[in-house]
Amino acid sequence: MTDAAFPTTGYLAWQFSQIIAGRLERALRAEDLTLAQHNALQQVLWTPGVSAAEIARRSGITAQSMGAAVSQLVERGLLRREPHPTSRRSMRLFATAEGGAAAARATSIARRIERETTSPLSPDDKDAIHRLLHRLVEELNPDALAIDSRSLD
Repeated sequence: MTDAAFPTTGYLAWQFSQIIAGRLERALRAEDLTLAQHNALQQVLWTPGVSAAEIARRSGITAQSMGAAVSQLVERGLLRREPHPTSRRSMRLFATAEGGAAAARATSIARRIERETTSPLSPDDKDAIHRLLHRLVEELNPDALAIDSRSLD
């Protein structure tokens, strides 16, 4: 077999991403959450006051898709919107108490899915993969890791 016959790293990463996303999506149904909604809740908890547009940039999805996810969370009372102090076009997002509780349950589900999908790996392998993926994301989409007060300015 030649090297060309083996799957590329990108293909393997995509396959793993599809596996973990599918399992997480199915498991989050118990909380009546989509992956985008789960991501929005987490981002709001990490950076209270973040905008939906900033969450979309961090997540690598369209502003329209994230806007729809956020609107559904607001309608359900899991998030609340507040006007931005200096930008009329931007709304700041904050989790409600119910949203924080839903996010905690969803985080527990996500951690379980991660444990299940990485169970064939040793703790050292898990640490190595985490460090390598963090380095790649830090280089290729640093906004995904931006948990700071930039969105509050």
